[in-house]
Amino acid sequence: MPPTPEALTRRGIPVDPQLRVLAIGSFATRFGGGAVTTTSAIYFTRHVGFSVAEVALATSIAGLASLAASLPAGHLGDTRGPREVLMWIMALAAVATPLPVLARSPLVLAILLGAEAALAASANAVRNGIIAQIAIGGRGVAFKAYLRAVTNSAIGLGSLAGGAALLVDTTAAYVAVFVGAGVLTALAAWNSTRLVHLPPHPVAAGEPRLAVLRDRPYVAVCLATSVFATHFVVAELGVALFVSQRTNAPTVIIAVMLLLNTLAVTLLQVRLSRSADSVPRGGRALVRGSLLIAAGFAFIGFAEGMPPWAAVTVLVAGALVHVAGEIVGSGGTWALQMGLAPHERQGQYQGFASLGFSLMAVFGPPLVALLCVGMGRWGWVLMGGIVVASALAAQALARWALANRTAYGVTTHSG
Repeated sequence: MPPTPEALTRRGIPVDPQLRVLAIGSFATRFGGGAVTTTSAIYFTRHVGFSVAEVALATSIAGLASLAASLPAGHLGDTRGPREVLMWIMALAAVATPLPVLARSPLVLAILLGAEAALAASANAVRNGIIAQIAIGGRGVAFKAYLRAVTNSAIGLGSLAGGAALLVDTTAAYVAVFVGAGVLTALAAWNSTRLVHLPPHPVAAGEPRLAVLRDRPYVAVCLATSVFATHFVVAELGVALFVSQRTNAPTVIIAVMLLLNTLAVTLLQVRLSRSADSVPRGGRALVRGSLLIAAGFAFIGFAEGMPPWAAVTVLVAGALVHVAGEIVGSGGTWALQMGLAPHERQGQYQGFASLGFSLMAVFGPPLVALLCVGMGRWGWVLMGGIVVASALAAQALARWALANRTAYGVTTHSG
């Protein structure tokens, strides 16, 4: 196993030149994405005239498009060369990103948002495959951790830029946000040409085209980590609904909790992910993270019925404990997903892994609404129990998968 570099960064700048390239590209696209996310709903409803239901439906269709794109894009990167495929996908994404501003019917909006989402998901799958190929020997989790910190910062700053457009509140300001996001995506497309060339691995005679679908241990691990990922839906949706409907805390605390989450991920993701440098250690990190998440959920749930000052106290405490679990658990998830995948099929396997995450983004909200809002305090405890159970299942399944890699024709750098 190659030795892990002593330092991932120097003065906040990645030591590895490939990680620097990936960080620049990720920052550019996520900054633009944060600005667009902040402004798009207001633009399409107030300035274009779509109803909230029409925008929601178009967004859901876009989510389905991204769901369908990840796996084939990752496979294409493996077989045609990931750097070259990523360059073309990002170039197309640069063109597609500003186009939704032209939509004047719900159908056109759905098509344009769907194309943009599919390209973004495709780029993410191929990029994750590149990370898993170039960052072997336990460095993949460190790379992912650093990039997550970068993207969180970029999204936050992009949201501030979008907030400026909201203050101006003119059609030109909103169009500028979409065009600016397209320009930043074009910058990321050019930047991807600086990545190292990785040789393509065409499908050999007799090899299934999408081998990951026959790799039952890996599929099982990804399904378990997808259930674990429900906690992201809880943080994004469940907290806001619960605080506003079932607690006496001022609703501004929702923004405070989100800010704490963003800052913690930015400052601590790399440091708290260091130990998850192999499949066994990743499984243990996933379980540790789930226990912290469950504890954080219990704090949040018990804010129900408390006076405002007490509710605010336990909500902040819950948010801090939860984000610690989120950071540790994310490192564990990456270690399993990358460490169990065959080196020459990382794009395909990471595309499948992101597919599982997207599925939970579709099916998670109803579950979160039922437990965290419908059931209140004890629903949060039950939600935490589901997260812990999924982490324990993923750990056990990862042991099974690791022991059966040869049986499924998989050669890994799992450590």
